[in-house]
Amino acid sequence: MPELPEVETIKRELEKVVIGKKISKVSVYNPRVIRSPSVSKFKAILSGTRINRILRRGKALIFELSNAKALVIHLKMTGQLIYPGSKSKEQKVSFGFSGGDSLVFNDQRLFAEIRLMDDWRELKFIQGLGPEPKDLTLLKFQDMLAGKKTKIKPLLMDQKFISGIGNLYAAEILFAAKINPEKRANSLSNKEKERLYNAMRSVLDAAIKHGGSSIDDYLRLSGAKGEYKKYHKVYGREGKPCFICKSLIKRSVLGGRGTYFCPKCQR
Repeated sequence: MPELPEVETIKRELEKVVIGKKISKVSVYNPRVIRSPSVSKFKAILSGTRINRILRRGKALIFELSNAKALVIHLKMTGQLIYPGSKSKEQKVSFGFSGGDSLVFNDQRLFAEIRLMDDWRELKFIQGLGPEPKDLTLLKFQDMLAGKKTKIKPLLMDQKFISGIGNLYAAEILFAAKINPEKRANSLSNKEKERLYNAMRSVLDAAIKHGGSSIDDYLRLSGAKGEYKKYHKVYGREGKPCFICKSLIKRSVLGGRGTYFCPKCQR
């Protein structure tokens, strides 16, 4: 699933090319991805509106429109937004603009969700999201960790705790912070919490800088791959030597997810 860096990358790229564009035609090739309203209402309400602003909340993209409605797109596992769009078998929705170009939504496995809403803030999963990493101070982050008995990696992935971090970046952040993914959050020292806070910010910033990680189906808006995968230190590197200590990277299962770590660097 695209995580914060991937969705933020798409958001920033969309801002450069679709702000102010007028939606002249909406084509829906598979109604399953439209969660609300009905497809006929979805197409009718969107037609003629302009895109005023694009936001990201957690892993969701929000298009604020000139008719005061909001288009919310949650890419989930296999959703893609491509501009300028071209027809493909994965294409599920096309947003045609008055200039003749289009924004295409692809989703091979139909996991993604698209909604047209009066107020995107009323969406239940958005209401349940924790703070954005960039909005946290070190003191606030330390306070959030205090008393949490959960193992640190599943806690970082809990969208109610912090929004946007998934399996890939939780592994990379914990490696950068030199913290074992199985450590209990409330067992971390203040020094470890500070390392974790700094690692969270630096890893996410670096991933955004390189356009995210193209794992599985993620593509940037242009259809190009994100380049951060080549900077991964542990994720997907089971059995390969650690870049720091040369110990072999291990993989375990924690909270039902594959977890990559260095047994020597992360204690």
